[in-house]
Amino acid sequence: MSLIEFIGTTSGLLSVWWAAKANILTWPSGIINIFGFFLLFYQSQLYSDMFLQVFFFLSTVYGWRMWSKKRDKNEKPISKLTYEEFFWHGIVLFFGTFLWGSLMSKIHIILPGLFSQEAALPFVDAFTAVTSVSATILLAQKKWESWILWVIVDAVSIYVYFYKELYVVGAEYILFLFIAGFGLYNWRKKLLINKTL
Repeated sequence: MSLIEFIGTTSGLLSVWWAAKANILTWPSGIINIFGFFLLFYQSQLYSDMFLQVFFFLSTVYGWRMWSKKRDKNEKPISKLTYEEFFWHGIVLFFGTFLWGSLMSKIHIILPGLFSQEAALPFVDAFTAVTSVSATILLAQKKWESWILWVIVDAVSIYVYFYKELYVVGAEYILFLFIAGFGLYNWRKKLLINKTL
């Protein structure tokens, strides 16, 4: 295991654990995770995951800013998507995966100077990337369904990372899967409490 992989996995575990507990420390620890994984995924030809780290950085800054307002009286509580929002998220996930996967499958042809090797598992990697984007946006908005998406992302990612022989990252995602399950349960409980207030 490289130092980059160790730092990325450790900070990632802390970030997901704090997110499941709705703790603002999820965001600064997430930034450390982002830089480590950007380098690691480039080395592993998981280019969708690599580009995803750029989005994660921007959304982490946004999420940190949003959650920093939590002491305001107008703090946004945990909520659910409407049926219409759920439908449109599904449409975006389907077409986003297809379009991004198509681009990544040709990235070594489009930008051969930067990407000398063909992308590994371009459509599966695109699915986890696009779904992670959606889950991150929903997490920043404190939508309960973000944890459903994280459970799916973590399950698929376990396969991807073990296939690419990134065993430490794969093991981390097994832990992420359990933490996401806890987040799903914990946020559901908070959602029900908010409804009774």
